[in-house]
Amino acid sequence: MKRWLMVLLMAMLPVVELRGAVPFGLGLGLPHLPVLLVSILGNMIPVPFVILFSRCAFRWMRRHIPCLGRLADRLEARAEKKSGLIRRYRLLGLYLFVAIPLPGTGAWTGALIAALLDIRLLTAFPAILGGVATAGGIMYLLSLGVGNVIG
Repeated sequence: MKRWLMVLLMAMLPVVELRGAVPFGLGLGLPHLPVLLVSILGNMIPVPFVILFSRCAFRWMRRHIPCLGRLADRLEARAEKKSGLIRRYRLLGLYLFVAIPLPGTGAWTGALIAALLDIRLLTAFPAILGGVATAGGIMYLLSLGVGNVIG
């Protein structure tokens, strides 16, 4: 049970997300499909909170704790810089942005961009979930070694 909780919590972390949780869980010798599902679940848990509360939290940080306000400014600037695909293609762009398992992409950044672009939670959530599931599949195949899966 402790190992499953570690996988879930790792998938919830920004930057690490399921891109780290899937290989971690597989490396622990846990069953493959449950590792993928727990990683997807863990990666999706923060999404509604990021979409619903990030802008409010950033405003509070700027008002009450200036050094955290500067962090909020940097996070928003980074999200704004990465928002081009999503601005252009909206939900398809959000899905693709989250689905491609590269540094700086993923559910956390996708949710932050959705919040900054005023994309409603009920609209953004399915696109982000689809992207997380796709990224999970990619990480699963990469973790096993694509050659081992195909051959």
